[in-house]
Amino acid sequence: MKKLLSIALASALAFPVAALAQSTLKIGTVDMQRAFKEYTKTKDAEAKINDAKNAAKKEYDDRADSYKKALDEINNLNKQLDAPALSADAKTQKAKERDDKIANIKNMEREITEFRQTRERQLQEQALRMREGIVKEITDVVMDKVKANNMDLVFDKSGMSLNGVPVLMYSRDNADFTTDIISVLNKPGRATTSLGEKSAANPSASPAKASKP
Repeated sequence: MKKLLSIALASALAFPVAALAQSTLKIGTVDMQRAFKEYTKTKDAEAKINDAKNAAKKEYDDRADSYKKALDEINNLNKQLDAPALSADAKTQKAKERDDKIANIKNMEREITEFRQTRERQLQEQALRMREGIVKEITDVVMDKVKANNMDLVFDKSGMSLNGVPVLMYSRDNADFTTDIISVLNKPGRATTSLGEKSAANPSASPAKASKP
C-alpha cells in the first residue's frame, strides 16, 4: 500500500514538470527605457516642459527685478533721510514713504517665495503626468504585441533590481522586440491618447504662484 502511494505521489509531482517541458514558453523582451527615449511624443513633452520652465524663469526674473528696484528706492530714501539739510516736515514725509515701501517689499518677498514653491510643484506635476501618459501608451502597444503573438512572458530588459543588478541577466537578441514597438509608436498618423496637459507657462492657478526652475 505504501509503495503504491509512493508511486502515485511521484507520478503526480512529475506530471506538471513533464507538461511544462513538453510545452514551449513564448518569451519576449522589451527595453522600455529605449522605447521611452525614442518615442517622438517624449521629445514633444520635453519641449513643452522646457518652454514652461523658461516662462517660469522669465516671470521670476521680472519679479526679482521689481524687488531689486524697490530695494534701491528704500536705500535711496534712507540716504535722503540722513541729509542734515532736510526739514522736519520733509523728513516725516519721506520716512512715511520709506515705511510704506518697506511694507510693500515684504509682501513682494512673500509673493516671490510662494511663486517659486508653487511653480516648482506645477512643473513637477506636469512632467509626471506627461511621463505617466507616455509610459501607458508604450505599455498598451507592448500588450497589443503580446496578445497578437500569444506570448507567455515579457521582461523589461532595462529594469534594475534593488541591488543595482539588471533584472534580466541575459536574453537572446531575437527575443527583443523593442524596435517593433518604437516603429508602431512613431508610425505617422497613429491615433494616440491626448495627454491633456496644460502648459505650465499659463497654469490655471494664480499667476503669483509658481517656482524658479
